Amino acid sequence: MNSSSTGSASFLLGLGVLLGACTPDSPTIPPPPVPEPAAYLEADYQELALSDTVLYDKILGSLIGSAIGDAMGAPTEMWSQTDISEEYGYVDSLDLVLREPSPEGPWNYNLPPGAGTDDTRWKDLLVEYVVGEHHERPPATPLILDPGRFSAFLNTRYASSIAELKETSGLEPEPLEDAMRRVTWLQEWARITRAYAAGDIDGYRDALSGFYGGEMSCAGMLYAPVVGAAFPGRPDEAYEAAYGIALFDLGYARDLSGLTAALTSVAFLPTARPADFTRVLREVDPRGFFRSRLLGRIAYQQFKQARAIVRSARRVTVADARAMDLELPPAYTYDSLTYAQTRRAYELLAAARQDVPFHAGEVYLINLTALLFSNYQFQPAMEFVTNYGRDNDTVAAVTGAILGALHGYSGLPTPTRERVVRVNREVLAIDLEQRARALTDAVLSRRALDQEQ
Repeated sequence: MNSSSTGSASFLLGLGVLLGACTPDSPTIPPPPVPEPAAYLEADYQELALSDTVLYDKILGSLIGSAIGDAMGAPTEMWSQTDISEEYGYVDSLDLVLREPSPEGPWNYNLPPGAGTDDTRWKDLLVEYVVGEHHERPPATPLILDPGRFSAFLNTRYASSIAELKETSGLEPEPLEDAMRRVTWLQEWARITRAYAAGDIDGYRDALSGFYGGEMSCAGMLYAPVVGAAFPGRPDEAYEAAYGIALFDLGYARDLSGLTAALTSVAFLPTARPADFTRVLREVDPRGFFRSRLLGRIAYQQFKQARAIVRSARRVTVADARAMDLELPPAYTYDSLTYAQTRRAYELLAAARQDVPFHAGEVYLINLTALLFSNYQFQPAMEFVTNYGRDNDTVAAVTGAILGALHGYSGLPTPTRERVVRVNREVLAIDLEQRARALTDAVLSRRALDQEQ
């Protein structure tokens, strides 16, 4: 055979291989690369040695801490810092929610102090989903949050809200408006989950691109803390689980959802310290965002930005505070230096704000700044976030979930925590104590299975 024949045979052989690769029996799309193991040493925290009582206290603390933050921010959600100051002076406690109902906001008029918005509803919904997945998993298998099953779960909930609307009788507007709010709350989300559950790639892409106008919203961060609580002390697993069901996140918002779950997870460590949270932000990166070209990991840049904001604010001295001649709000319980430093932090956050308050990057930056500025103390962090404004109920709900897990329910302000539990149960039909017990039982059952293997 001459060289020409050899070349033709090689070409035909290559063409045959190429065509063979397109047959129905062969995959047309290569599988995604397996992420490299994270540098975070999961083995350090496999054995938490948390008693059943302490675990429940921390899970309940995370749910109630989030609900407290939601309730503190609910009356002034989306307000500016100036408007909050003029109307309230300074917010350090719960207040009436004097707002018109909305799908994402409160679901009734003039709700009592302690009532919240969709931030608490989403965490309630996610506990139900996670606990249900635990019971559906075969015995002696790890908990896996599958995005397809998550989509089906939300689709079922959306279909139920539509059925309730259709069954609403009478001509009075109030019942119809209430039912419509429940439908509209999940409407944007269901466009995405319907397409995802059906395997419609183009439909999912188009729905995601138009989700709340196509903005990079903080969708996954609304429920990521619950995922962190489902994997206590296992930040890598928490990150992967939250990342997997963050179906509504665009761009690096998905990384932020994963990190939010990981931060909540590490807060369950019995001796958690600020260094542990920093370690999560530096080392938990199973999806390789640090390897991103040109920009690197934006989430870590935002951590450094939050740290720089706090450092700059702390450099404000007593002399600087006097020169600023600030008038302290009525009933302000801290000193003038703290107020001046807080105002400086607010100025720097305002300079970094995004086009919309619910942008995932902005919510994440404020959350980290509040954690650092308050030195991970619950009440100061809640006040910092609430009085800054913007999407303050969502940020405070995220911050409250992390710090609630860190300090536990027993470490939260007593009158505030009790009121939030009562109002959610009696007014909003959300039993956070029952949800915490169910999630605790699920985690304990899984831990028992792990120990048997």
